[in-house]
Amino acid sequence: MSAVVPPLDHLDDRYFWEGAARWELVVQRCSSCGHQRYPPAPQCPECSSSEFVDFVSSGRGTIYAWILSHHPTKKDESPRVVVMVALDEGVRVVSNLIDCDLDEVANDLAVEVCFISQEGFTLPQFRLAEAGATNERRTREYGV
Repeated sequence: MSAVVPPLDHLDDRYFWEGAARWELVVQRCSSCGHQRYPPAPQCPECSSSEFVDFVSSGRGTIYAWILSHHPTKKDESPRVVVMVALDEGVRVVSNLIDCDLDEVANDLAVEVCFISQEGFTLPQFRLAEAGATNERRTREYGV
């Protein structure tokens, strides 16, 4: 995996990174209107409320869209598959798709979250879904 910039510690998304450290994919739900959102934001885009609760998603969804991303300045870096995942809960998340050959990637494929520890923090990533795999098993396989 390419080197990444560590997340900044910010009140608006701290819950997300704390959840990732526990191997949980956490998203927000507006306390006023119930709108679910990702990425983290201080205010609901639907009703402008600043009150929200966070909840753990299932981490399962389907590939909504994807691209093969080449690093713009590091020509020797391997390209990576970046996916927009439509989570079962209804929000969309952008992340990397790992452990998958390029010819296997397609829209509407079932995917599941897994977690990678890198440089002192944990990143949610996705891979093609395995029937019956639990979050605990998926995470252990990646040594987190």
